[in-house]
Amino acid sequence: MVVYSFRPEHREAVLARFRETGGVPPEGVRQVGRWHGAGLNRGFALAEADSPEAAAKWCHRWADLISFEVVPVFDDEGLKKVISS
Repeated sequence: MVVYSFRPEHREAVLARFRETGGVPPEGVRQVGRWHGAGLNRGFALAEADSPEAAAKWCHRWADLISFEVVPVFDDEGLKKVISS
């Protein structure tokens, strides 16, 4: 899960880049879904990455404008595997 946010002074630049690129992740990252906060200054993306490097590359493309928190998450089946060990 990627939680992202940006300061108000970067809003127009972020929205312009998003309109231009669509925010498409790089090869090695599959975006499952993305949700935008109502204030348009933060959002949440759920993605699967082939490697940590691929996920970092995605964030790096936007790092001049956006702050990121990348949180590894798993579903209930993943939790069952963790707690059954």
